Amino acid sequence: MGEQAVTGAGGTPAPERTPDATGEDAAAAGDTTATGPASAGMTADGRQPEPADVSGAGMSADAVPGAPAGGAPAGPPARTADITAGPGGVMTDEVGVVTGELTLRTEHADGRVTLRVQYKDADEWYAVTGGSAPLADPAAVDAVHTIAVGLLNRPEG
Repeated sequence: MGEQAVTGAGGTPAPERTPDATGEDAAAAGDTTATGPASAGMTADGRQPEPADVSGAGMSADAVPGAPAGGAPAGPPARTADITAGPGGVMTDEVGVVTGELTLRTEHADGRVTLRVQYKDADEWYAVTGGSAPLADPAAVDAVHTIAVGLLNRPEG
């Protein structure tokens, strides 16, 4: 790393010697003007640095990937409703027509709204064919969900 000057109290050069590893040089200097950590998380004296607030540093240990700082979900949460498919069922991209008791989910991500269905209480979700469109305003998800439920829920046939 190269040589560094060792200074004593008041910033005057100290006699030729190696700094001690216990931090006594700093204590002997009596400098009480320091208000924060003097290192970047590293110490030569073996003591742990004081915790520092780094809020706004662009990182959060609790953040959800792809979400804004603070761990909040990106966009509104998905809306769900139990429906009964009408005659002919609901066409999906993955498995074709699904019929019977279903759960409809309306979600918004990356400026798009997407409709998905699953058999009630199943694990797999299927994209509704034609059920994805641009939607700039996430607040409109509720209206889209209400319309989709009205169109797809046909308990009377």
